[in-house]
Amino acid sequence: MRTPSWVPLLYVGPAALIMAAACLYPVLSAFQLGLYDWSMGTPWSEARWVGLDAFAAAFKNPRVWSSLWTTLMFAGVCVTAEMLLGIALALALERPVRGTAIFRTLFILPMMIAPIAVGLAWRYMFDAQFGLINAVLGLFKIAPLTWLADPTLAFAAIVIADIWQWTPFVFIMMVAALANVDGAVIEASRIDGANWWQMTTLVKLPMIAHVIAITLMMRLVDAFRVLEVIYVLTFGGPGDSTEILALHIYKTAFVGQQLGVAAAISVLLLVVVAGLSFAALRISNPLDSKK
Repeated sequence: MRTPSWVPLLYVGPAALIMAAACLYPVLSAFQLGLYDWSMGTPWSEARWVGLDAFAAAFKNPRVWSSLWTTLMFAGVCVTAEMLLGIALALALERPVRGTAIFRTLFILPMMIAPIAVGLAWRYMFDAQFGLINAVLGLFKIAPLTWLADPTLAFAAIVIADIWQWTPFVFIMMVAALANVDGAVIEASRIDGANWWQMTTLVKLPMIAHVIAITLMMRLVDAFRVLEVIYVLTFGGPGDSTEILALHIYKTAFVGQQLGVAAAISVLLLVVVAGLSFAALRISNPLDSKK
């Protein structure tokens, strides 16, 4: 007897409705706030309707586009490096070797540390006078660098901190995916004479392509909304060289008290992240029957 088409909806429907409400309500609230001029600490009844003026101001503000460009560069560099390092580490520790459990535990420790603590730790390490980074460079007769006072070096600093913290996430996802690869397929490729590189690039990675796409999407979303580490490490400085869009939204809302404009920018950020997520899912969709 064939199961009626409405039965899956009966099971999935309640969870889907709850998730939709939990996701849509903040989005609609942000869009509503973007239509008003309102400051925190004042009654909502005193909010002044401004229509789409806040959205127009956000689109015309050069700092918004500068922050968006910084965010794109930050996400591109960090996510690319994290994906490559995470996959490489997972492949390196795929085979059972002595100390594998210890290495895997050490690799996931950075992800378990609170973002504020990560920012503080790296801020001390990048300190121009007493930082560990400059102390190590001094061993190689390299002059101390003003990491957090130079725009290029400050951007490199936030990239290094993010890569250190979130490469373990990619590593965990790849280890789990590689563990589920069918051993019979690997053995068949080995019998056919495939070497390690051929088995990795032509067999293993294509078989976990869907997991790679999902991991890539999750890291892209996280990279666009990262705030705490950069807030503590540089606060967007020097100037606005490390001011990503999430930090600009924070400054606009809580420093400039322009909540309507901040909400409008957050809607722009949502559109960008949603577009990137959709593109990542389309690259490798396990439900796509055309593939």
